[in-house]
Amino acid sequence: MSKKALFILIFLCVFLKSEAQKKAYQSGEWLKFRMHYGLINAGYASIEIKDAEEDASAYHVTGLGWTTGITKFFFPVEDDYQTWFKKDTELPYHFRRRISEGGHYKSRDIYFDQNAKTALVKDHKRKTEKTFEIDNVQDMISSFYKLRNHDISNLEIGDELKLMMFFDSETYDFRMRYLGDEIIDSKFGKVKCHKFRPLVQSGRVFEAEESLTVWVTADLNKIPIRIKADLAVGSLKADLDEFKGLANSFNIIFEK
Repeated sequence: MSKKALFILIFLCVFLKSEAQKKAYQSGEWLKFRMHYGLINAGYASIEIKDAEEDASAYHVTGLGWTTGITKFFFPVEDDYQTWFKKDTELPYHFRRRISEGGHYKSRDIYFDQNAKTALVKDHKRKTEKTFEIDNVQDMISSFYKLRNHDISNLEIGDELKLMMFFDSETYDFRMRYLGDEIIDSKFGKVKCHKFRPLVQSGRVFEAEESLTVWVTADLNKIPIRIKADLAVGSLKADLDEFKGLANSFNIIFEK
């Protein structure tokens, strides 16, 4: 084999490898969701990822949630979640939670030392600090990005995506069960989606099997198009309302 042919072969291998490892997200991605109960607009939520200002090797994500209109009058919500995680490992090193929900307040910071396998939880409201043992854990925001980078090309119905998540003061096994593909009518048109159901261990932060369903785009972005929570009466939905800065093409089905 000539040197030129060998060079071309090496180049193609590297190129194909980089394409296969292309991330589902990038710095500058911003998603906004509209939450509604039937015809009633309940509020909005947004999530944005940027390069961390103080650490070029990390991302900084801000997730916000707030109620509007009549919902805000009866149950005002202002939530602010932030996380900082490493770009190479996608493991968090700092998680911040500031929430105000109907008169209930929380202000906490979690500092992860993934090498020492510890998490320092600072509760600013109660003025307490406590250290917990961890092992390769995500927080609730970094999990969103970690799961999106999973290779799901060979998933079969019933298969599960798994990771360990640390929330408040506890580590639990978080799982997402694949339920198949569906076409969702969205604000942007018809979108082919992968359908998942989040599952966690019984007796933990959530129930054993939540009445929660998530539809994510069946493209390289894997962004949520719809999230639905079945309630005792009706259902609460969150639909993708706006987006910008996607890393890959957003695929819409055009009917002939």
